[in-house]
Amino acid sequence: MRYFFAIIVFLSLFFGCQKNQELTQTESKSVYMDYSNSEDQFTGGINMIPITTSKGIFKVYTKRVGNNPKIKVLLLHGGPGGTHEFFDCFDGYFPNEEIEYVYYDQLDSYYSDKPNDSTLWTTEHFVEEVEQVRKALNMDKNNFYLYGQSWGGILAMEYALKYQDNLKGLIISNMMSSAPEYGKYAEEVLGPQMPPEVLKEIKELEAKEDYANPRYTELLMTHYYSKHALRLPLEEWPKSVELAFQHLNPKIYLYMQGPSEFGMAGNATLKSWDVSDRLKTINTPTLVIGATHDTMDPKHMEWMSNELPNGRFLLCPNGSHLAQYDDQKVYFKGLISFIKDVDDGTFK
Repeated sequence: MRYFFAIIVFLSLFFGCQKNQELTQTESKSVYMDYSNSEDQFTGGINMIPITTSKGIFKVYTKRVGNNPKIKVLLLHGGPGGTHEFFDCFDGYFPNEEIEYVYYDQLDSYYSDKPNDSTLWTTEHFVEEVEQVRKALNMDKNNFYLYGQSWGGILAMEYALKYQDNLKGLIISNMMSSAPEYGKYAEEVLGPQMPPEVLKEIKELEAKEDYANPRYTELLMTHYYSKHALRLPLEEWPKSVELAFQHLNPKIYLYMQGPSEFGMAGNATLKSWDVSDRLKTINTPTLVIGATHDTMDPKHMEWMSNELPNGRFLLCPNGSHLAQYDDQKVYFKGLISFIKDVDDGTFK
């Protein structure tokens, strides 16, 4: 009888402890990936946000990943006319750190509406577009981190120059603060690194403004992009990057950036863009990310970080323009550390 009673006591204690453990696990379970109380659960975090413009109302694509009321990162893609697909690798790093982030295709990019109106292709328009997206997603100075890469870096700087009071943190990735200096770097530093006969042929095609010639694209892809855009053989480029290039809107790209990443050429509207002398007015904690093999001068980007009153520089020694892929470990370690430092008040 005593033996039987002891077994009952043991089983009661065992299952009681197990139940308490289950309750503790339930209570401490992270809500980072819980969309059950969100209106966008039906779409998996996708929101088509209406944007008011001088030409009417259009919708832009956004997709939220995760829930974190203290950290919300809005991702600005390059191009202009690129897509959020350049950032698909963020899925491999941000969720583990419970960083909420939002993919976003700017107006006239692949997943958003395409009014195809060049009067909207200005930095002024895109700054106001970002501001409307921010409001729609309930981002503010207590949680709003703005990340911009390449053209997205231009847009991020322009936004901060007008709306820095809305920001908690700013990230400028792989973008110089001066288009003329960018062109100079391509001309004087990167160009001469090519085989002389290749550079000569590129220059001849540019002199004829024969940018649509398949040979021009072939030369740049083989001798420039695979060394300074993404340092991998073209056949090894991630599918997400391939899709981003396939989906790029050539009209807006040519209008604002010009026919190639080899400096801004032709009548590109961004050709004379320069905010170098205004960086000192941005007081937001800012991370500037450069890469040794980038299309952008890493020394200039380090200089930018020192001009910014609260700047920090991250160099990706093995990276290029898409350092989030070809120097991924360094890139994300530095990016995540910056976000966490700003969030916990230890950023210096």
